[in-house]
Order: sequence, then C-alpha cells, then structure tokens
Amino acid sequence: MIDTCTPSPRGARAVLWPFVAAMVLHAPGAWAQATTLKVPPGEDLRPLYANVQDIAEGKRVAEVSCARCHGMDGFSTGKAIPHIAGQRPAYLSLELRAYRAGQRGDKPMEDAVRVLSNLSIMQVSAYYASLPPAPPAKLPPVKAAGVKDPLSAGKAAAAGCAGCHGDNGVSKTPGTPSLVGLDQKYFVAAMNAYKSGQRKDELMKSLVSAMSEADAKNLALYYATLKPARAQTPSPGDQKAGKQAAGACTGCHGDNGVSKTPATPSLAGQDAQYLVSATLAYKDGQRAGESMKAPAAALDEATLKNVAAFFAAQPPQAPKVVRPMSVAQLAQRCDRCHGPGGNSSDPRMPAIAGQRLDYLDKVLHAYRTGARKSRQMAAMSSVLSEEDVVGLANHYARQTPRPVVYVIIPPK
Repeated sequence: MIDTCTPSPRGARAVLWPFVAAMVLHAPGAWAQATTLKVPPGEDLRPLYANVQDIAEGKRVAEVSCARCHGMDGFSTGKAIPHIAGQRPAYLSLELRAYRAGQRGDKPMEDAVRVLSNLSIMQVSAYYASLPPAPPAKLPPVKAAGVKDPLSAGKAAAAGCAGCHGDNGVSKTPGTPSLVGLDQKYFVAAMNAYKSGQRKDELMKSLVSAMSEADAKNLALYYATLKPARAQTPSPGDQKAGKQAAGACTGCHGDNGVSKTPATPSLAGQDAQYLVSATLAYKDGQRAGESMKAPAAALDEATLKNVAAFFAAQPPQAPKVVRPMSVAQLAQRCDRCHGPGGNSSDPRMPAIAGQRLDYLDKVLHAYRTGARKSRQMAAMSSVLSEEDVVGLANHYARQTPRPVVYVIIPPK
C-alpha cells in the first residue's frame, strides 16, 4: 500500500482513479483466486483495466440488473443484502461469475446475473468498485448486542453450582464431586451425559436440561481457570493399600491421578465418596462407558474405598486451559486476508469494513454450516462460537471503509 499513485505505463488503462490510496500490481495473476470458479489467467483482473466508457456501461448494467437490491450508489437497504460500493473489483467480478454458475446457492442472485456476459460483469464490477463506500453504521455497544465474555458468563453460572459443589468448585459435601482440575473437554462431555441420560442422576439432569453447549463451555472454562485444591471431605480407606491397587487406573487417569488425556478425568484431589459411587455406577451399568466397565468390575467395594482414598489425597493440578480468543484477536486473523480493519488491498479479496451487520452475520453462518463453500473460510469460521460471530460482525460493521486505487505496472 502506498500513498501516491505511480504513473501508469503509456497505453495502460488503470482504473478506479477517484480513489485516494493505491496498491501496486506487478502483473495479472499475482494472487490465488478467491473462488473455485475456473477463470482464464488474467481474466479475473479485467475490471482493473476498465476505462471510463466501461464504467459508464457498467452503470447502465447496474441500473437494469443490480440497483433494485444494491442501489445505484451501491448502498443496500435490504435485510442481509451487502453494500457493494467501493468493493474490490476483481472480487465482485469473480463472485458474480460464481453466482451465475450456481455456486453460491442464491436463486435471486443467480436469476439477476444469469443473462450477463463476462464483459457486462467486468463493467458492472468496475462501476460499483469506482463508487465511494458506504459509511459505517451507527450501532449500539457490542455488549448491548448480546456479546458475553465467556469467563464472566461461566462465573455467573457457577453461582448456581456452589451450593452442592462448593465455592470455587472445591467440594465440601461427601459424595459430591469437585469441579476444579477438570479438563474443559471432559467437563462438557459430562454435562452432556447427564443431559442425555447416559449418566443416571435425575437432579443433575433437571439442572442441566436447559443448559446450552455454550453455557457448558463457559462453566468448563471458569472452573478450569481456578486454582485446584483437594476436596474438603473425609477419605475413609487405606491410602497405602489404595496406591498398590491404583496401578490399574494410572494408564488412563495418569500418575497420581493427573490425567494427560482431555477426555479422561483427573482423579487427584477428588472427593473419595464420589469416586466410589461413580465407579460402582460404571460397574452396575448406571453409567455408560465400555473402557470403565471391565476395570470397575475387577474391584470390590473395600478396594474401591482404598483406591479412592489414595487419589483423594493426591494434589490436583490445573488443566491446560483453552481460552477463547477475544474479538480483537480473532479480527487480527481475519485482517491477514481482508486487510487492516477489513480494508482489503488484494483486488480478489473482499473488503468487509463498514459492511452491513446482518449481512456479515449471515455470511459467517453460511461458511460455518457449509452453505457457502470456501475451504479457507470454513476452517476459519468452524471454530467460532455464536458469540464470536456476533462480536466479529459488530467489529467490522463499525470499521471505516477505505477505497483503493490499483495501479498496473507491467512485468519487466
């Protein structure tokens, strides 16, 4: 990105001259295509070479085919319909071709561009790219839009658990498990098991029946960040005898009961009575778990108490915490392709700064579900939570869009 335009070589038709910043392109075909559509080399960059007559013809095409939804100024007023004023020209051209080929699963758009030739698509793309972009929308604060901090949400939800599981997740009630020191993946799986009835406990089932996956993850995150401590409950049993018998458990649950596998719970510092009752539940089939059934069947209740006493006496360790990324951190990743603040300098990559909030939300969900195809965007969006989508959409809708001039420099 440079601040002044490099003069074009004689005879070259550099486009979008009204813009205030410039991006030097050294040759057509310098970027990988942003869509799976097969386009002849250099053809996707034709809007960059559009002249005044091309842009005038593009305006005529826009009036007939595009203005009803996108406006002649490129400012959309329809729900979840994008602004396209100032959008990157090669991107517009590639997307219009993809819609025409039926690759986007959007019948109204397919119908609108079905009769457009490659030349018309190039011209209308150059026309909309030459317009000043829409100003960013005035939006309420992100928190008012429903975005929650996962750790704060988990802490708030944990207040309802403290009566049984203790303050900070350290149990003071025999038979009730501590919740600290558990891997997030295991914690969420356990909540889902109570919810589905795989774990037989009517009280827990009623408590978690309305819990969403996001709620469970927030709780898991909160408890995983707390300093682990041993349960403050009695441990009847012979710890020395329990250590000898616990050898069969360490293969899965780790030395001294500190698991190295996310899906397998740590037992160190856990309430002893809970460990006994949980193992008996696996033994008699009240809990589903083939990997636990055989080891549990080999232990009598006296041995179980000894093993539980041994593990309860071990110091628990904090699990590896998978902290969710903040909107600012996620946006840094998005900016790698879409440009600082969503202002792309790649003519084939869409600018998303100042885009309609509802459109950004719609497209992110489409990539997450696979309704819209892109290997890169599917990988990026698959890890996003609903809160992340809301946060990112709000972030980019607030950014100030900036136009770009692309100056063509022929290869040496």
